[in-house]
Amino acid sequence: MTTPTPKYRASGFTLIELMVTVALAAILAYVAIPNLSAFVRNAELTSATNALVAAMGTARSEALKLNYNAVVVPASGNSWESGWIVFVDKNFNNTFDPATESVISRQAALPAYFTITALPASSTPYVLFNASGYSQNSTGGFGASNFTIARNDLPAGSKELLEQTRRTIIASTGRVRTCKPTSTTDANCPSSGS
Repeated sequence: MTTPTPKYRASGFTLIELMVTVALAAILAYVAIPNLSAFVRNAELTSATNALVAAMGTARSEALKLNYNAVVVPASGNSWESGWIVFVDKNFNNTFDPATESVISRQAALPAYFTITALPASSTPYVLFNASGYSQNSTGGFGASNFTIARNDLPAGSKELLEQTRRTIIASTGRVRTCKPTSTTDANCPSSGS
């Protein structure tokens, strides 16, 4: 006598299949999480750099459009990490006066793990674009400016720090560009204004 076979076979996972699946997921997570971390760091750096470039472009276009000087200054004191303000300088003193001047754009403070170094350095930092679109830095006269945005939570001189560094270069003509240095002495992405 033969036993009848059931019409439907029970479906599901065996314990071994489940353990293999969990092990594969753990291996993929182990490989992917460091790459995801680097991706997030790079995205944050790119966002901060693009915000600075946009501020400079906004200031230059407003200066040309309104036939006034437009200025980019740190939002608080002399620290560019505190964010920045773009305004049209109606009283020609290169400082923001909320009573007479309005903000064109404002950038919030950057995360604490970013450092911005501006060259040339000045006790009253700003970048000014005149009515012709030429840039003037805080040392007076027309000249180039340079901003280095880097992470301050990575070892100095490390390859990781170089990967997490961007430079924004403002030519005396008002042209703004960004670059990623390939070395500490990269001539195509200099650490001083050009």
